Amino acid sequence: MMSRVQKGVIAGLSATVAVSLLEAANLYFGPWAASFPRLLSVMLQAPDLMIVGWIAHFLVGTFVFGAAFGVLCPRLPTDTPESKGILFAVGAFIVMGLTVAPLVGALGGRPVGIFFMQAGFGTLAWMIATHAIYGIVLGSVYGRLVERDKRAQSPAGAQTHGSS
Repeated sequence: MMSRVQKGVIAGLSATVAVSLLEAANLYFGPWAASFPRLLSVMLQAPDLMIVGWIAHFLVGTFVFGAAFGVLCPRLPTDTPESKGILFAVGAFIVMGLTVAPLVGALGGRPVGIFFMQAGFGTLAWMIATHAIYGIVLGSVYGRLVERDKRAQSPAGAQTHGSS
């Protein structure tokens, strides 16, 4: 049986990969908006090294947000794992947009503004959409891992909720 944090890390990795595919499409076919890894590389004062943004994106999405979701999921005030994931991810975006993004300029980096607005409204819309998708995948994978553990713990032959 995995701990909630372990489930969260696995779900965080899955969600980060899903959003990274969207970001890669944005970079390849677009860009429609400034990509999150690009913004992270600017925030981390390495604007010419987008790999820095990709690494930060994977580390935070997997280990920070994934683990935090594993701890917080049972306490989030919605009914489904997917809605809990959306609430968590959009909430994380709001906190980041109100704190981290504006502080970058104050700390000597290139300013990106509150909610990354200096990158344009399209970027704000893109960020909200990709964070919501991150949340859906995060919650879905986490919920499936929880259900798998519940089935593994149930007595042999017993019917569990959701099984046919």
